[in-house]
Amino acid sequence: RRPMLRRLVNSVGAAAVRQARGPVNPAPVASRSVGGLMVHRDTPDNNDSLNWDFPEAAMPTVHKILERYPPNYKRSAMIPLLDVAQQANQGYLSVQAMNRVAEMLEVAPIRVYEVATFYSMFNRTKVGKYHVMVCGTTPCMLRGSRDIEKALSDYMGVKKFESTPDGVFTLGEMECMGCCVNAPMIAVADYSNGVEGYSYNYYEDLTPADAVAVVKALKAGQTPRVGSQHRDKAEPMGGQTTLTGEPRGPYCRDLAKVKADLEAAAAAAAAEAAKAAAEAKK
Repeated sequence: RRPMLRRLVNSVGAAAVRQARGPVNPAPVASRSVGGLMVHRDTPDNNDSLNWDFPEAAMPTVHKILERYPPNYKRSAMIPLLDVAQQANQGYLSVQAMNRVAEMLEVAPIRVYEVATFYSMFNRTKVGKYHVMVCGTTPCMLRGSRDIEKALSDYMGVKKFESTPDGVFTLGEMECMGCCVNAPMIAVADYSNGVEGYSYNYYEDLTPADAVAVVKALKAGQTPRVGSQHRDKAEPMGGQTTLTGEPRGPYCRDLAKVKADLEAAAAAAAAEAAKAAAEAKK
């Protein structure tokens, strides 16, 4: 009975996998699945019959990550390796890329799929060279992030979670980038130059015109100002109201003098001990 039951389970499991995947479709998967659709569909360039490997330029980073962990705990390197794989694979994780990570970590592929589909930082379908993500959390919304998103959508000619036809931009969304003091803001992941040229930058204190200017500069190959577009740091819009002059004391001690005093005291104590030992021998 047990062999028969095992064959039945295997047969049902294989059918379920085929049904979930669907047929290999020559048409690309809709780019809006960047927004979180985690149902895989095989495509000619994204299926487990293909092989993938990290490019040679990425291998020093891969080895450095693996060296952080003992051999019996190397699965702890899964998230950083997936991050590097995404950078090396035009901004998304194909099945073959995830399989390669599983092979390197000596784990079942499903263990990698579980992680890659849990974290929204990992893209499961292709994105543009620049993945532009608008913060959608409450502080940014109160400061006009929906207007930022609309301006970018109008400029790019796409809706949220879609890519431009030329493959330059993907418009996405992210929850709380942790820079609420400079809301509203966007983050841009630059996949245009692989692992070596990868960058992930915040652009803050945006107006709709500022956001469009940032992506225009990126498209033109320029380097827009990173961080706040109107302030030098996280400060009130009207300028600083504190720490505008030399702070009053107490000031930090002169640590060099403290060190010298301690060394002198230690030398004096050693001299006293040596003198006492000499006296005791008489």
